[in-house]
Amino acid sequence: MVCSTLVRWSLSWLLLAALAAVAQRAPTPAAAAPVLLLTVDGAIGPAASERVTRALGRAAREQAQLVVLQLDPPGGLDTSMRSIIKAILASPVPVATYVAPQGARAASAGTYILYASHIAAMAPATNLGAATPIAVGMPAPGGDPAQRPGGKASEPEGHDAQAAKRINDATAYIRGLAQLRGRDVAWAEQAVREAVSLPATDALQRRVIDVIAADVGDLMRQLEGRTVARDAGHGGAVTLHTAGANVVVLEPDWRDRLLATISDPSLALMLLMIGVYGLLFEFMNPGYVVPGVIGGVSLLLAFWGLQMLPINHAGLALILLGIAFFVVEAFVPSYGVIGIGGVASFAFGALLLIDSETPAYGIPLPLVVGLSVLSALIVTGVVGMALKARSRPLVSGASTFVGDAAVVIECDADGAWALVNGERWRVRAAEPLRPGQHVRVTAIDQLTLQVVPVPEPHAPQGASS
Repeated sequence: MVCSTLVRWSLSWLLLAALAAVAQRAPTPAAAAPVLLLTVDGAIGPAASERVTRALGRAAREQAQLVVLQLDPPGGLDTSMRSIIKAILASPVPVATYVAPQGARAASAGTYILYASHIAAMAPATNLGAATPIAVGMPAPGGDPAQRPGGKASEPEGHDAQAAKRINDATAYIRGLAQLRGRDVAWAEQAVREAVSLPATDALQRRVIDVIAADVGDLMRQLEGRTVARDAGHGGAVTLHTAGANVVVLEPDWRDRLLATISDPSLALMLLMIGVYGLLFEFMNPGYVVPGVIGGVSLLLAFWGLQMLPINHAGLALILLGIAFFVVEAFVPSYGVIGIGGVASFAFGALLLIDSETPAYGIPLPLVVGLSVLSALIVTGVVGMALKARSRPLVSGASTFVGDAAVVIECDADGAWALVNGERWRVRAAEPLRPGQHVRVTAIDQLTLQVVPVPEPHAPQGASS
């Protein structure tokens, strides 16, 4: 009896130990999986696209259960927006786009990203919409089709065909995203064609968004237990356990900040001008070193920033042509003709440089005017210095010897040699010369000076010979 009891107790302890070992080896529950939070403020550009893509890659490596993309964009570049959407659609980790804080908006590019996300959320007193693509720079002859009477932006009428094509493409794109996520397709098309907007409460009623949350903590509580269908190729649906999840905030590092700064079109254009003028000054005054170093670094940073932006190659060519005219004017003065052409070429090129539909990425007109005026002042200064140099009397060279006195130091069969301003020159005269005789230069014939003897003063009366 006692043995049987001991055996049962031993088996019970062994079973409990086995269960404890299995529990220790069991995978971490979904509730412990982290949630990554990424905040993107300002226009959607190359820097934002790079940050979002790297954050989604990190979420996949760390097996996060959710990525929260907190947005407050006034718009953005079409290429950067589509890059973010491609990354979201390819992500094995669900993405929740959250328009916050209160008072924020998801205009234009932000609306597309919201529609592409697995979960769409907004804070109170926020809005989204106004997703009509617009062109910056030179306006089309017929104006923006979205502003024509009746609001029918899609009617291709003659010269507005390009604008209608752009709007139809954007409409088809957002309709596809709305159908993929089961959101309001009609309003999505209306946001593109008529540039309408919705506040958060109306967006929730129309099934444009899924959640209204006051802050990230409130969003995590509301998403607890929600089942999210992942895109094809990434497994089936996943159930979120976000109430007690660890929220990891992804702050921008130095590379993100530098990329965001350099990719600003205005700064890139200014760096381009600083680089060109720095190198030009160094070439005109070799040995200063500092202008050349600053110019070289600025030029490389400008090229790095420009290669990430949608550049209009015609505008870039005009800017480079204008800079070439400035260089030519500096070395071959044309009394301002080439310089004026360079200023005009630079101004038109700066206006056309950025091929974007986002005003936030256009180069401000005051900046273009300021840089053009600065270039004109530099050209004017170069022309003024050239005119002064041409009007200044010569202070060196053989032509300055005319009228100078000289002393004959040697005579031979071909003429004589004289000392002129401390230099030995071949001289020739109409009459024979003798060493020690004083002469005056009257003309220059290649490397021979024409001279005439200087009459010696008469000796005073009574002097002995």
